Amino acid sequence: LFSVFAGGQQGNVQPFSDEDSSIETLSHCSSLSERTSAAEEAGETEEMAQEDFQYKLKVYIDSTVDKSAKTRQGALDGLKTAMATKILYEFISERRMTITDSIERCLKKGKGVEQCAAASLACLLCIQLGSGIESEEVFKTLKPVFKTILNDGAANIQARQACATSLGLCTLVAEDDIMDVFATMECFESLFTHSYIREDGSRPSVNPQTTQLHTNALLSWALLLTICTGSHIRVIAQKHLAKLPRLLENDNVNMRIAAGETIEFDYDDWEPLCEQLNALATDCNKHRAKTDKRKQRSVFRDVLKAVEEGDFQSETIRFATERMVIDSWVKKRTYDAFREFVGSGMNYHLQANEFIRDVFELGPPMLIDSAALKAMKSSRLERHLYNAAAFKARTKARNKFRDKRVDVGEF
Repeated sequence: LFSVFAGGQQGNVQPFSDEDSSIETLSHCSSLSERTSAAEEAGETEEMAQEDFQYKLKVYIDSTVDKSAKTRQGALDGLKTAMATKILYEFISERRMTITDSIERCLKKGKGVEQCAAASLACLLCIQLGSGIESEEVFKTLKPVFKTILNDGAANIQARQACATSLGLCTLVAEDDIMDVFATMECFESLFTHSYIREDGSRPSVNPQTTQLHTNALLSWALLLTICTGSHIRVIAQKHLAKLPRLLENDNVNMRIAAGETIEFDYDDWEPLCEQLNALATDCNKHRAKTDKRKQRSVFRDVLKAVEEGDFQSETIRFATERMVIDSWVKKRTYDAFREFVGSGMNYHLQANEFIRDVFELGPPMLIDSAALKAMKSSRLERHLYNAAAFKARTKARNKFRDKRVDVGEF
């Protein structure tokens, strides 16, 4: 039968078989070895990119002492962005004192925006180094500068605001003596208590910029409250927690919110406090901006629930294959403080920064090493290319066979 078929009119037509598909597949996949060599090239490219990146960082560090204020500002911003989005421990550890000297110089001799950038960079430097001798050395140099600016009424107000925030976070990360933590808290208290409503009910005359300084001081004070001993918290409770509700009447929405979020301790006179919180959670004051009211209502609904029911409004943060539940005031205040500096890089730091993972008790980083990651990427690429080529070959072979319109019955 085969010989008849072979010598017939359609002897040159063969039915579609897996063998045909395999031949087509092999022809399309023959270039895989060339394509997968891209993985090796990618490794070399990555190494070159890393060298270029480190070179840029070195240029930034050198430029922080440039004569031009604009150049210094650009260098500080470049270092901030790098530290917020990457883990640079080894590179930074070797140059930490050089960077610290630059920060100190910019804080002392810079103006306004430059001082703010330097203060933020100090926090990112401590976050990169983590708790330990290295960050302690950095902080011992910068703490007196922070406090001098913070307490200087003639200093630039934005610089004072930035120092209030940075002093709080750097103390949390790098302070090695709990008594010094208490001393720094007292420094913050000397600021935000000026916004308290007076005993006679009169309000202090404070301009909006100064109120923001007091707000930053309160938030940093609350951050350090998270690491205080039980006995010290009791002292603070007697001294301040009865007065904090007075800040809920402040004209500044940020101060009201900061005060509301700080009130999550035992408090004797709950009923009037809950009335105040409820009023803020349903505030319809026409004289306040809509965005302020919306933000305030959202925060104070959660605060009221926490105060009345002891039920903290939990939040789940997802990063890579992990997740973290923020289920307490301490976690939330700490998370917000770190996120203020690393911004959109927070999830990356939660995933890869050993210090931040330790703070939130996430355990060692669950990262795949670069070699394994490259192997996985290469394997996926090969599999994808092979499957694509095989599919293309099968489709091509089937189409060729169908175009002949062969009647199987003739075979």
